[in-house]
Amino acid sequence: MQTHEIVKRFREHFEKAGHTVVPSASLLLDDPNLLFVNAGMVPFKPYFLGEAPAPYERATSVQKCVRTGDIEEVGKTARHLTFFQMAGNFSFGDYFKEDAIRFAWSLLTNPVAEGGFGLDPERLWATVYLDDDESAELWQKIAGLPPERVQRRDVEDNYWSMGVPGPCGPCSEIYYDRGPEHGAEGGPIVDEDRYLEVWNLVFMQNERGPGGAKRDYPIIGELPAKNIDTGLGVERLASVLQGVDNVYETDLVRAVITRAEQLSGKRYGDDATDDVRFRVIADHARSGVMLVGDGVTPGNEARGYVLRRLLRRIVRSSRLLGVTEPVLVTFAETVRDEMGPTYPELVKDFGRIVNIVRAEEETFLQTLSAGSKIFDTAATQLRSSGGSTLPGDKAFQLHDTYGFPIDLTLEMAAEAGLTVDEQGFRDLMAEQRARAKADAASRKTGHGDQSVYRELLDLGATEFTGYGELTSEASVRGVVRDGQRVRSAGEGEIVEVVLDRTPLYAESGGQESDAGTIVADGVELEVVDVQKVARKLWVHRVRVRNGEVVEGQQVQARVDPEWRTGARQGHSGTHVVHAALRQVLGPTALQSGSYNKPGYLRLDFAWTGGLSEATRSEIEEVSNLAVRQDLPVQVVYTDMGGAQDMGAVALFGETYDETVRVVEIGGPWSRELCGGTHVEHSSQIGPITLLGESSVGSGVRRLEAYVGIEAFRYLAQERAMVQNVATLLKVPDAEVPGRVEALVERLRVAEKELERLRAAQLLSSAGQLAERAVDVRGVSLVALALPGGTSAGDLRTIALEVRGRLGERPGVVALFATDGPKVAFVVATTAAARDLGLAAGKLVPAFAPAVGGRGGGKPDMAQGGGTDPSGVDAALAAVSAEVDRALASR
Repeated sequence: MQTHEIVKRFREHFEKAGHTVVPSASLLLDDPNLLFVNAGMVPFKPYFLGEAPAPYERATSVQKCVRTGDIEEVGKTARHLTFFQMAGNFSFGDYFKEDAIRFAWSLLTNPVAEGGFGLDPERLWATVYLDDDESAELWQKIAGLPPERVQRRDVEDNYWSMGVPGPCGPCSEIYYDRGPEHGAEGGPIVDEDRYLEVWNLVFMQNERGPGGAKRDYPIIGELPAKNIDTGLGVERLASVLQGVDNVYETDLVRAVITRAEQLSGKRYGDDATDDVRFRVIADHARSGVMLVGDGVTPGNEARGYVLRRLLRRIVRSSRLLGVTEPVLVTFAETVRDEMGPTYPELVKDFGRIVNIVRAEEETFLQTLSAGSKIFDTAATQLRSSGGSTLPGDKAFQLHDTYGFPIDLTLEMAAEAGLTVDEQGFRDLMAEQRARAKADAASRKTGHGDQSVYRELLDLGATEFTGYGELTSEASVRGVVRDGQRVRSAGEGEIVEVVLDRTPLYAESGGQESDAGTIVADGVELEVVDVQKVARKLWVHRVRVRNGEVVEGQQVQARVDPEWRTGARQGHSGTHVVHAALRQVLGPTALQSGSYNKPGYLRLDFAWTGGLSEATRSEIEEVSNLAVRQDLPVQVVYTDMGGAQDMGAVALFGETYDETVRVVEIGGPWSRELCGGTHVEHSSQIGPITLLGESSVGSGVRRLEAYVGIEAFRYLAQERAMVQNVATLLKVPDAEVPGRVEALVERLRVAEKELERLRAAQLLSSAGQLAERAVDVRGVSLVALALPGGTSAGDLRTIALEVRGRLGERPGVVALFATDGPKVAFVVATTAAARDLGLAAGKLVPAFAPAVGGRGGGKPDMAQGGGTDPSGVDAALAAVSAEVDRALASR
């Protein structure tokens, strides 16, 4: 049974059982605990945590997931994937254990002709939590499993929690016996390779307190409403139904391996080492394409760094298989063809995906070249110093700074006859992971004390009235100080206020929150921020200017009208610039992030190269033409399917309700899903002035612009600046560019002449310095400190010139220069000195510690730097002493 059919049957089975089919959420959700969605239940967390009421009693989904906790182990096991699909069914206070077990058993064992998966009931086992007698009895009652095929396991295996205070409960896992050729008898507690877990049923019935992620936390009590969360691994079940040994040989994954076989000329299954590389390519290609599809771009931090590692491991693995041509686009095409039937957005957005992966591969190939040079330099220095083991910190630097994979470093070291301090490298990697985990832990806000917001949400969602009015009568539902609900707050305090209705926009969709006030008789609250909690509750952060705010009080919430005017211009201007961008560059120039506030907008978009001045001018002109045309701005409410049919653009990483809001400017010209506030006609935006365009990451560019009155002010400043320059130059405004260009050319010529004179002065000083050579056992030694401010480049030029002035005689030149707290030095030797055993690179260790520095180089020349200018005199003496020692030992 093909994977797409497995997904289809799963959805149909639960839809027939009264479940709402929920589309897969983006891999990027606004969750401080997660880089990516890593489980099918993640999009439903607010409902399980009680932060928001569930819009349905039971739901089902097939969620795309990415887990990247141990990327380097991918391919080494038969079932570990970073990207996978998790099918699940969920109950929010509706059915519980008995129905969950019945739904799972019937789908797994019903005949294929009746819509099931047709698994042999005799090959299925179940596990339950140690004291979960109810589940054990249900497995016997519903499935007829004998007691010996229902095994009990402890908290590590069969008790679930989110790792933070909140819902928890026992779970029951379903395993399939793959047969004696895969391992020992005895069920999952004996061998989890033979007995493959395919489904996990979580019974959320308790609430836990603070403590460890897996154990050592108190059970506070039972949940008022018991929930069901299940997860079936689609790829694992596919391996069972397709009769293959592991998930990599299932239809959708194997297709990538087949393409890698075609490119490399090697066969999967012939060599264990190559098989790991094939599996890395297959897994990472799927993960990489899905992440790019959801808006991640390669970078050096967080999500972008993970994506970069995945894509670069594909390139490296391909190289190790013997493939020399670019591969990422080819593998992306295979992933698109295989995954497109389930995720059609990959097909629709493939142009943008290709641009990003192609650019990243080009960047990495340059990195490989640069990294190879760095490695060669390190290897040369290592051999010159008599060493044979590359230090762990150097291998870590190549990996962490330059993206150079450790396996490549190991291979190149072996080719050079060197070894690598792998343990030192691993220790540094472990330290980095520990820091990352500590950082992640520090960022975890968790869900330990959301009760104050849950209580307020139980009173009902905040009604947002700001689309139709700037002033609303409201009631104070709650006052929160430092995370605790209080009855009132007085003058000077900063607290959070929740109203039953508000016209003040809460920050979202790239738009800043509204400024405004909340007033009552004798009471004035300055609104400094507005945020959403659980997407339903508007939380106003306020400063109490006058009086006292009290829970239950009747108030009036007011938006600052000037602020709202500017905010509407900024947000509508963002939509206009985005549409203009796509009109000029094409549909692949898709927005990947934005920020707007009154008078200003910033738009990030997928593009691999900088924009020319002409292109930027065209985008600006198209934007302002749209303003001049006074295009109507309309809002349409529909469902997600209807929005997609309309061609509306959705933003990456955003989560949308069942009913979505589509904002149109000029009908189909600009049509985006958006919850922000907008003008009524495009002419109300006012002028749009682009400030510039820049890179913010691999494959991502950024446009910035002023709109409305801020654009006027910016243009006025520009005009004033031109007039000032024209006045200084005593020319008309129109002649300023030509006159400035002429001045720049004159300056360039003058600088070249100054450089020529400076070089001549340096060369003339070299003769004087050579005359100051002293004799050390027949060797002419020039060891001097030059005046402060001499650059490292000049120091090198002078040293080489002084060496040349020494002629055929044995000579050593050691020059130092200071610049503030820094010291630079260069050592150069003549051929005759080198014949006496005086190598520049070997002289450096004798004096560099005196200036708190280090350096190195070849026998004819070495250079370096330090941080202690006070040690220059000692360093000069050390040079002389080392030359004397080296000659005396001959």
